[in-house]
Amino acid sequence: MTEDLNIKWAKCLEIIRDNIGEARTSTWFGCAKPVSFENQKLTLALPTYFYYEKYEDDFINLLSTTLRKVFGEGVKLDYQIGIINNDAASNVILSSPQQSHVIKNKFVRSMQDSSPLGNPSADNTPDFDPQLNESLTFENYCVGESNRLPFTIAEYIANNPGKHDFNPFFLYGEVGVGKTHLIQAIGIRVKERNPKAKVLFVSLRQFQNLMANATINKKIPNFLNWFQQMDMLLIDDLQELSHKDGTANVLFPIFNHLHQNGKSLVFTCDRPPMELDGIADRLIDRFKWGITERLPKPDFALKKQILNFKARKNGLNLPEEVIDLIAEQSTGSVRELEGIVMGILTRSITLNAPITLQMAQEVMKNSIKKVERKTINFDMIVEATAEFYKLNPDVIFSKSRVRDIADARQVIMYLCHKLTSLSSSAIGYKLNRRHATVLHGISAIADRLPYAKDLSVAVETIEEDLRR
Repeated sequence: MTEDLNIKWAKCLEIIRDNIGEARTSTWFGCAKPVSFENQKLTLALPTYFYYEKYEDDFINLLSTTLRKVFGEGVKLDYQIGIINNDAASNVILSSPQQSHVIKNKFVRSMQDSSPLGNPSADNTPDFDPQLNESLTFENYCVGESNRLPFTIAEYIANNPGKHDFNPFFLYGEVGVGKTHLIQAIGIRVKERNPKAKVLFVSLRQFQNLMANATINKKIPNFLNWFQQMDMLLIDDLQELSHKDGTANVLFPIFNHLHQNGKSLVFTCDRPPMELDGIADRLIDRFKWGITERLPKPDFALKKQILNFKARKNGLNLPEEVIDLIAEQSTGSVRELEGIVMGILTRSITLNAPITLQMAQEVMKNSIKKVERKTINFDMIVEATAEFYKLNPDVIFSKSRVRDIADARQVIMYLCHKLTSLSSSAIGYKLNRRHATVLHGISAIADRLPYAKDLSVAVETIEEDLRR
């Protein structure tokens, strides 16, 4: 393995040498030593932090392209840096931030110009800012079983901008689960592959502010025309649109124009379309043209992966027992996990002390809101569902296929799957149904929830009642 790794690194140096010359290659890359290549992750040993900064500031594009050619797609880069000479115990691992250097990130400039953000119709205009954060790439997004489907859809959209199987893409989920990161990653990938693509990320509140400015200056036609020139429009926090008829009336023609002309539309929201109050049905119907997908909170395995990633990024070595403790006790918000890692890092540096379980517990006291979790079982779900649908619980176990009874039965299957540890086979046994019937029932409810408002209200009401 070591011999193969050294051969591949030698090929990398050849490509680098062809691009920057012998002298610069010798100066900057002669000291780099490949340490390991596991799980598509290459670890390079560097003598000092200065080299790490040089690589990330000046050579990351060349280095990333070269590594993909030699090691394959999806390769990630870690740096092993010695803090004390000849002391292996002092080595720290830093992960490459994997920032996109195609994005000239000015972040939120003044968005109050009469022509917002520049002129997208002029290919030679450098002032058109896509409002993308260069760090929010697919490479910096942790993927596990719980979020694999929305990630796969997002990556497909980014890699196939000419196809419109998922247009619009409506991504919803709770605060802090990574929705903004995922849709920004779409925009960044599109810009990386086609720098001239007119991509814009904007929050709904920023959209409203721009619209208000255009209204004051009597330039709504210019405003509409500007947005209708986009190749891809990414709108964040769509829940802000509720009861904003004026904003919805302006967004509607922009949506129609872009969709009819084969341009991509991506939205994030904290709830599915059918739960948005005060929004015209005609706009809700437009969201149904594409795909709606929920981004759930990370499960235990994904939380561990995120914690490891955030720790490596900050040169932090979290003991396995500390990672397990945080993953078990955290609520699942990615922001919360980031805050805990930074809290541990700060405390470790301030106290000049090693990271321990006690230190992690002290940090989490101030970071995690304790929630007393009520134990929910099968009988409780049957009783609460029957009460909501005004049914005798006994009929749920019968062979009746009356619509209300069948709906209640499927809701029970779905909630048992979500709220208990029962397997689908065990749920089927309790309901006198086959395993395949239970799987179909769970899937049927999950598929209908984003669009069937009555069903969404029913599930939410029953779940709230169960948690009281």
